Amino acid sequence: MLTMADTQQADEQAAGGAAAATPAEKRADKQAARLARQIRSFASSHGGSAEGQLAHIGRGRTRIALVGANGEWGNLVADSYLAAKKATEQAGIALQDDFDGELAAKVRTGRYEWSRMAGLQLGGPANA
Repeated sequence: MLTMADTQQADEQAAGGAAAATPAEKRADKQAARLARQIRSFASSHGGSAEGQLAHIGRGRTRIALVGANGEWGNLVADSYLAAKKATEQAGIALQDDFDGELAAKVRTGRYEWSRMAGLQLGGPANA
């Protein structure tokens, strides 16, 4: 004898439907939608398009490094790789495997970044 839950699952499978999303998948979907809006906003503000690269940064989090068409760059952090991947797919940006080569060459750095990279050696702000 089938219970109501068994019947519903059998009906979904027969109709080609997917199983219900787990709480983690629901969180990833919600975060991905928010991040996708931020990525699209970044792209439109920086030349109309952007490219990105995903990198694991620890404790399950993933950094989305973005480079706009005008060379400006920025980062977003997702709580999971799944959320980061979904966000970039929803935003429609191209992903690169590494943040080197062509992608790194597109980055435009300003005086602030150079002073922060050099730190005290060139009179930049102290890290204290």
